[in-house]
Amino acid sequence: MTRFPNFRLGVLTLLALVALMVWDVLGWDLPLARLAGTPYGFPWRENPFMVHVMHEGARDLSWIVLFVLLAAIRWPFGILRRLTRGGRVQLALTVLASVLAVSLIKQASQTSCPWDLKEFGGMARYVSHWSWGIGDGGPGGCFPAGHASAAFAYLGGYFVLRRVSPRAASIWLGVVLVVGLALGVSQQMRGAHYTSHTLWTAWVCWVVGFAIDVVVTRFNPRTLKPAVPAHAGS
Repeated sequence: MTRFPNFRLGVLTLLALVALMVWDVLGWDLPLARLAGTPYGFPWRENPFMVHVMHEGARDLSWIVLFVLLAAIRWPFGILRRLTRGGRVQLALTVLASVLAVSLIKQASQTSCPWDLKEFGGMARYVSHWSWGIGDGGPGGCFPAGHASAAFAYLGGYFVLRRVSPRAASIWLGVVLVVGLALGVSQQMRGAHYTSHTLWTAWVCWVVGFAIDVVVTRFNPRTLKPAVPAHAGS
């Protein structure tokens, strides 16, 4: 693997960061929240499908997938058999590290959720999540979107799978992004998060996966080699 793909991905990652900063400067979060919210709250907040399927069900499914990946370190199947043991460990580790990173940021966040705002029936006022040290009068702990990390935490799998199958890596990436955005939108409709919260979660998880891949490939280059030939994993 050449350095060029990583350099190109690094540039794209920085451009995504700039786009997120611009999003916040333009203040697009609140207008989008108003599309789903009313002075009496968010009508979709307690919707059974949103709560039990898109929230609780998706979260539980994400943990099941992680347990499968952990088991696959010892008992690989499908395309995972083409990865080295170190590659399979990296895949599972990236998911855990991404979830942990998002969780730690949330614990330090003073940003409250949209449903906590006064204009939606709560008690907080809108304050940008980048206005550090300024409380909004609400409970905080809402930035970034923890629920979206149930999908976005798997973004790091792209870096692992591209070693053995660029096509599989692209499919993996596409599925994770679509599912993550779907989970993010469902939470936005419930008033649990702003749009930027979801986008920042994707960016954080991507950076975690990227950083782990750079470290692993630099200090353990054996992970770059497929465990078995491509035809053996078919």
